[in-house]
Amino acid sequence: MKLLRVGTAGAERPALLDADGTLRDLSGLVDDIDGTLLADGGALGRVRAAGESGELPVLDPAGLRIGPPLGRIGKVVCIGLNYHDHAREIGAEPPAEPVVFLKAPDTVVGPHDTVLIPRGSVKTDWEVELAVVIGRTARYLGSAEEALGHVAGYAVAHDVSEREFQIERGGTWDKGKNCETFSPLGPWLVTADEVADPQDLSLWLWVNGEPKQDGTTADQIFPVGEVVRYLSHFMTLYPGDVVNTGTPAGVALGAPEPKPFLRAGDVVELEITGLGRQRQELKDA
Repeated sequence: MKLLRVGTAGAERPALLDADGTLRDLSGLVDDIDGTLLADGGALGRVRAAGESGELPVLDPAGLRIGPPLGRIGKVVCIGLNYHDHAREIGAEPPAEPVVFLKAPDTVVGPHDTVLIPRGSVKTDWEVELAVVIGRTARYLGSAEEALGHVAGYAVAHDVSEREFQIERGGTWDKGKNCETFSPLGPWLVTADEVADPQDLSLWLWVNGEPKQDGTTADQIFPVGEVVRYLSHFMTLYPGDVVNTGTPAGVALGAPEPKPFLRAGDVVELEITGLGRQRQELKDA
């Protein structure tokens, strides 16, 4: 299934994109697309049956904002330096264990919402990422295979980053990762049954129509299942948590000087196989 949330920010309604590409209203069936729904197999089964029946009310997508596909996100856990080609482009050794940092849930916006360049920023960068949405509580998981069974679905994520704040201002990466609007997510939450192999997905990103990133999750240093297993030994992952699994080569940080960091007026577009496409215009905060 392709689950999504539509409407004005803070007042989104749950929806479903059916097999024919028709947008259908789920608000008469469920309250929201969130961890409570994802953890309830019976409720998900009813949503699936209703979608297949063709009886759900049709929504007119014209002028309708697409919000983040997940509401009431508990936490956003991110993995850094998780692609071999990205590590090479910035001259870093592949990490022996996953590099972990957090983004605040309030950084999450819709896939086509405006992204704000922070005040004083000169090094705002792009990162297309595969987002993993947790569907079952994960604690001390024993294997990558078991971990994949705790995944509800997948989505496109944009891990926007301010590199000066992240690298040059001291402390941890958090200052460069948590500026407002720095986590566009969506357009859809695609349930795990529709993603045959999370290690066989292509990722692309363009800036002002120019290709910047063209990668594959096959190049991940730590595959999706291993990332979820590993994290479960350091924190409990709950239904509705999001895990961003790293970015492939092609970021501004890895480009020759002068590095083409983002500026107000730029347009970023990104896409992952089967998970949809995002488009954001950049403006000054």
